[in-house]
Amino acid sequence: MPKHPHHSKSNGLPTRQQILDFITTSDTAAGKREIARAFGLLGNEKIALKALLKDMADEGLIDSAPGRAFHKMGGLPKVTVLRVVDIDGAQVIAIPEHWEAEGKPPPRLRVVERGKRSALGVGDRILARTEEQGGGYVAHPMKKLARGEEQLLGVVAKEGDRYWLRAIDKRERRDTPISDLGEAGEGNLVLAEKTGRPPRITAKVVEILGDPFAPKSFSLIAIHKFSIPHVFSEELLQEAEKMAALDLGAREDLRHLPIVAIDPVDARDFDDAVWASPRDDGGFDCIVAIADVSFYVRPGSALDREARKRGNSVYFPDRVVPMLPEQLSADVCSLRAGQDRAAMACHMVIDAKGQMVSWRFSRAVIKVAANIPYEDAQAAIDGVKPHDLTEVALRPLWACWALLFKAREKREPLDLDLPERRVELDEKGRIQSVAPRERLDAHKLIEDYMIAANVAAAKALEAKKAPVMYRIHEPPSREKLVALKEYLATFEIAFALGQVITPATFNRLIDKLGEVEFRTEVMEQILRTQTQAYYGPQNSGHFGLSLGSYAHFTSPIRRYSDLIVHRSLVGAYGLNPQGEATALTKDDAERMKLIGEVISAAERRAMEAERETVDRYVAAFLAMRVGEIVATRITGVTNFGFFATVEGLGGDGLVPISTLGTEYFRFDEAHKSLIGEQTGETYRIGQHIDLRLAEANPISGALRFELPEGANHLPMPKDRDRKDRVRRPPMGKRGRPGNIRHQGRRK
Repeated sequence: MPKHPHHSKSNGLPTRQQILDFITTSDTAAGKREIARAFGLLGNEKIALKALLKDMADEGLIDSAPGRAFHKMGGLPKVTVLRVVDIDGAQVIAIPEHWEAEGKPPPRLRVVERGKRSALGVGDRILARTEEQGGGYVAHPMKKLARGEEQLLGVVAKEGDRYWLRAIDKRERRDTPISDLGEAGEGNLVLAEKTGRPPRITAKVVEILGDPFAPKSFSLIAIHKFSIPHVFSEELLQEAEKMAALDLGAREDLRHLPIVAIDPVDARDFDDAVWASPRDDGGFDCIVAIADVSFYVRPGSALDREARKRGNSVYFPDRVVPMLPEQLSADVCSLRAGQDRAAMACHMVIDAKGQMVSWRFSRAVIKVAANIPYEDAQAAIDGVKPHDLTEVALRPLWACWALLFKAREKREPLDLDLPERRVELDEKGRIQSVAPRERLDAHKLIEDYMIAANVAAAKALEAKKAPVMYRIHEPPSREKLVALKEYLATFEIAFALGQVITPATFNRLIDKLGEVEFRTEVMEQILRTQTQAYYGPQNSGHFGLSLGSYAHFTSPIRRYSDLIVHRSLVGAYGLNPQGEATALTKDDAERMKLIGEVISAAERRAMEAERETVDRYVAAFLAMRVGEIVATRITGVTNFGFFATVEGLGGDGLVPISTLGTEYFRFDEAHKSLIGEQTGETYRIGQHIDLRLAEANPISGALRFELPEGANHLPMPKDRDRKDRVRRPPMGKRGRPGNIRHQGRRK
């Protein structure tokens, strides 16, 4: 450790160079107090030091970090806040959150994590200790900071001559006054920093992100809130162009087969296609052909690093944020009809009982006979709408699926028939409708073919003892099962905890219910009981599908997990038309756990972002119906009110207990009910009720309801004995004293 002067007697004010040398070599944060102590400054000399440090800052020699510690301008504080911007293999890269060195790019720091820590993801903020090492910097994390701890995301609103930041989080009920608007204007989606101290917190706009009210722009909010990478660099686009031009090499030629891709009508990328043909023994030969993304996205390339960082494509009603550049995802990797395409083919033999008796994988070239929407394929099979490929392609697929479905029923996976919301927009991005997505046999058919191929991929890798990125779904925890038992007891439904819990346990429970009015509520509660699926190299089976081994193989255009599985298959079975360039690397094989954590986190991020965006579209759709009576269903009850969902649309809204009238309502936690103390008026989970839509906020996606009669509709019972009331000591006027002016946030 460098020796620094430390005097009991002052030697006078240090020079600029002496101060710079001290700051640079100090092992601890060097603020004004530390500098004064090091040079033995006293009294007026401390005042002179303060002025000197200010001059040095004005001259661009030094800068101050949070906490008033100094560092060389263009350098890094000893302790500072960093933001993770990249994950290169197992190496996490971060940059300073605040960087003001003119003409000098912010340094990229290698983050050194010690011990067993949760994986950092892109966009995470950390408080870290920094040090120079070699020609660069390394960072040692001290604390992971909560997202949004110091930053605010919201929309600029104007009231009178004041500007406010309207939060995009539905849980935040207050607006924040804006002290520095910058170049932003009313209606802009902005990123702001908190300034000031409680209770006088204000917002300073640091970045204008766009207009969330522009056509097809509600997803902007989610993209920025969750730090979803959505722009490809020029380097990546050039690399995509280069890889797209590759010759397909030597492959199994399957172009003679009438293979078809069945997808949503609005699909932009087609990563799977299917074919089936009957066998003499009553079984079927079938092929699931998947876009050969691993051929174009090579390990260690810029494309690979970006795909791993993104983890998956994110699908919003108004846009898609793809995992790969469109040159690949929507063009050469997309299985378009009539064009030669590179594919990873899973060849399976299905016996007469629907069991997969053999499988093999090959790198192939295919030519899809047709891209058929689900609705058209179903109409062709039902005889409603003719299709040229009905007999040659579709009927064999349906016949083979009948066997697969028979095997599925015997396996008894979890069967929750819950509707999925679909937002439809017109050409200008305006909402046409929000409605449950229709569930056809065509959907189930493709789903079962994909499940079969995913099982084959897992078993193929296990047979070679090769690394597998499993899709893991663990059984429900005991705590959640206990909560389910208590919930079912409110409907007088018994649920034994001592039994072996399987998916069939839940299926039988639903079957016993029949068509009762609370059937949907019970299915939703069963869904909440399930654990979150994730990716990892240690197999724990897939509880929901009732499968012992399962790996995602069928969507490498939009999921990085599938790309890993493809590479492992290439290496295990020698499927390399271009040498070893496309197989799973040794480094990645050793880092499977970390990769699984990173892509699982990215998946959770995408799901939350997609769900919130749909909520915003629902709120925008309902904003035109504020004041109307709507049919709802109570989905949650608390001691401060109950939550209701609009029937057929979704979108949760609160009915505050304060609006239920003058009667006192008691919260019955066991029965998840609010019960009126005098009248017995009850609000419980699952109850269908007409409510007035009081508020619909498209920015946050929040809804608020009221009873049709409005607040205070219930009169105070005349016969209520006032003596029974709890007497409270007299209080003065509640709230802020009259001599203290409002200075903070508002409701």
